[in-house]
Amino acid sequence: MSNILIIKHGSLGDLIQANGAIKDIKKFYQNRKVFLLTSQPYAIFMSECPYIDGVIIDKRLPRWNLFYLNNLKKNLKKYEFSKVFDLQNSSRTKFYKRFIIKNVEWSSSETSLEPGQKKKEFDKDPVLDRMEVQLTKSGIETEFIKNIDLSWAVEDISRLIKQYANDEYILLFPFCSRKLPHKKWPYFKELIIKLKQVFKNKYPILLAPGPNEIEEANKLNAKVVLDGKDPVNIKTLVSLIYKSKFIVSNDTGPAHIASHLDKNGIVLFGSHTTAKKVSIENYNFKAISVENLKDLDVDSVINSIKSKLN
Repeated sequence: MSNILIIKHGSLGDLIQANGAIKDIKKFYQNRKVFLLTSQPYAIFMSECPYIDGVIIDKRLPRWNLFYLNNLKKNLKKYEFSKVFDLQNSSRTKFYKRFIIKNVEWSSSETSLEPGQKKKEFDKDPVLDRMEVQLTKSGIETEFIKNIDLSWAVEDISRLIKQYANDEYILLFPFCSRKLPHKKWPYFKELIIKLKQVFKNKYPILLAPGPNEIEEANKLNAKVVLDGKDPVNIKTLVSLIYKSKFIVSNDTGPAHIASHLDKNGIVLFGSHTTAKKVSIENYNFKAISVENLKDLDVDSVINSIKSKLN
């Protein structure tokens, strides 16, 4: 029996958003094995996802590395895939379609276009809308694509909560990719001071930094949540967000987790994109959008938090 391949390399937020689509694909192909081609940092996390039968790691080495690409091609050929769902829709996956996974039915943004429609126009639509169109074009009923269930990723973290907070806490994500500094609101240190004053230390302020963010986190006068000396893994991160009282985040992966867990919180946007395009807002999780994040003052953020917490 032929297998199904889903390609989603990352980032974390993108993979979280793809969980509904992955679940819909698995439900449609419940009698076939569904595999995910993804990047190394997300392999362990996604290997525990109940909607896929296995994870294949793509190191995404440069395309001039013909030795790697040839080995990847041979490895993928063993699975005898009959259909590929390209949820990454990148230039790299377009290259894979032409040279690595050939002669296989392929679902992508390009196969989802209406006659005369340009991909750059299609890409302006919200990300979950685009996934919905893509799956619908393949005859898949989209029951979960906008109803993402992350319950499988929530685990018991009572030990950590007892160590850092005891009960209710506010969780902040002041970080972002070093490649995307324009996503970073620069006033989290001042926000932490103000939060402690406004709520009179009622809520411990927690940070959950990634591997390259611990040094920065230690400078912000909040409790830095670690597993020993290491950053928490993704499932623990999801669980910390799930148990939190309130979230404040830049436009990063944890913000998407918070959104799809329907947490009470806010995400801060500059002009790099819109909350609508990345499908991040819901009833409890809202965006504050400004042209330039440097112009978003601390009091405006505090007032938004107070309106939702009081």
